Amino acid sequence: MTSQISTLLETTPVVPLIQADDPAVAIEIARALAKGGLKVVEIVLRTPAALECLRAVAAEVDEVIAGAGTVLSAEQAEAVVEAGAKFIVSPGLDEGVVAVAKAADLPLYAGVSTATEVQRAYNLGLTAVKFFPASLAGGIPMLKALSSVFRDMRFMPTGGVSAANLPDFLALPSVLACGGSWITPADAIAAGDFETVTRLAREAANIAQAARSK
Repeated sequence: MTSQISTLLETTPVVPLIQADDPAVAIEIARALAKGGLKVVEIVLRTPAALECLRAVAAEVDEVIAGAGTVLSAEQAEAVVEAGAKFIVSPGLDEGVVAVAKAADLPLYAGVSTATEVQRAYNLGLTAVKFFPASLAGGIPMLKALSSVFRDMRFMPTGGVSAANLPDFLALPSVLACGGSWITPADAIAAGDFETVTRLAREAANIAQAARSK
């Protein structure tokens, strides 16, 4: 599964976030994203129904690889593994979450924003991390500085990434992919406008593929 995720991210390095209160809506969002060309999705644990949304997408939407985001503890990590997550994303770096991910043999993208945190992640055996919040933590200049020191680490910038600055982030060789919620706008989802989600996904996929082909 790790190699499958890596292959998809090499060609289309964007991971959209899914936040939903209803598993049926999460399924519609996931299918809309896949239709637009984005097939690695992060279902964030920010609603009471998040685990059921993850379980539903993992079981019913074969077109995507569904991971779990906003995982804050080992207990939550165990719950998302049981629900079918194929990767785990956390806003911070927690040794308990790292241990659960390793035991389940799942990729973990733990959140970092400083050199100290990247070094700690490196020494815990992580080879890729989430750079969060990307824009507030120094953006591209900070990523360049971190990458010059941690040459074997890959980064997934999230937080403040948009269609406008996506090419600039993806121009950095150390960037594995970018995460973002601009592709799944809450107002469109509330209106049942999944065509907008597909359109934004296709736009992001095209931008990402063009950036990586340079």
